[in-house]
Amino acid sequence: MSEPSLANTVSYLKRLGFDAPPAPTLETLRLLQLRHTGAFAFENLTTLAGEPVRIDLASIEHKVLQDGRGGYCYELNYLFLVLLQALGFDARGISGRVVMGQPEGAWTARTHRLSLVTLDGVRYITDVGFGGMVPTAPLLLDSRGEQWTPHEPYRIEQHVDGYTLRAKVANEWRPMYIFDLQRQEDIDYAVGNWYVSTHPESSFTRQLMVARTGEGWRRTLNNGSFAIHRTGQDSERREVTNLQELIGVLEREFEIRVPTHASLMRTLERLIAPQ
Repeated sequence: MSEPSLANTVSYLKRLGFDAPPAPTLETLRLLQLRHTGAFAFENLTTLAGEPVRIDLASIEHKVLQDGRGGYCYELNYLFLVLLQALGFDARGISGRVVMGQPEGAWTARTHRLSLVTLDGVRYITDVGFGGMVPTAPLLLDSRGEQWTPHEPYRIEQHVDGYTLRAKVANEWRPMYIFDLQRQEDIDYAVGNWYVSTHPESSFTRQLMVARTGEGWRRTLNNGSFAIHRTGQDSERREVTNLQELIGVLEREFEIRVPTHASLMRTLERLIAPQ
């Protein structure tokens, strides 16, 4: 079976600031990851609309590159992986278990997609689909030290079961996700995506989650709680309780073309209603 190929490579690269395909170098990877997290929002509007999240390449391309939408890890990281491979990077998909906000030592379901990239024998992880704490630079896999990104510092710990990614938030090294290098097939991602997008206990079916990065800031929206987190400063927060205002925030602050499905509108109204 041939490798999947992007039908919209030129427009995709232009969204990321490239007029021609760049060389597969570490500097290119850094620019691609940083720009991707700013250009394409993390969002779960499809699950809240009660619609299936299709993770075949053609569906993702249409949604993200043509319909003005974002997506989550199974969409954004797959799209990004195929772009990297088209540019000549040695890259493949891997998966992990999200433990952000969980007690230390928690072991959750395997529901996160990311990628492993090898450059001149050096291994990196790259991730453009981890919501409000997405790393904005590739991270050395085989380094245990603190690693700089344009936003928070990160570090990777190795243990008997694989690796733990941690981010330094409020001077604490908080766990983000556990991952390993096990080979993954399409069916593995299909199972994880099915759980994330349909299971009643999945946070993706119960709350609005949107995130985007920019120079020195992260923007997040959790139900009606909108926040701008600026590097080295206190976060700015406000509550959004009106549906039209919420749609405006999604369009202006996250550059998402919001679908007008009646079921989605009803769900959004319910999620931002005062409790």
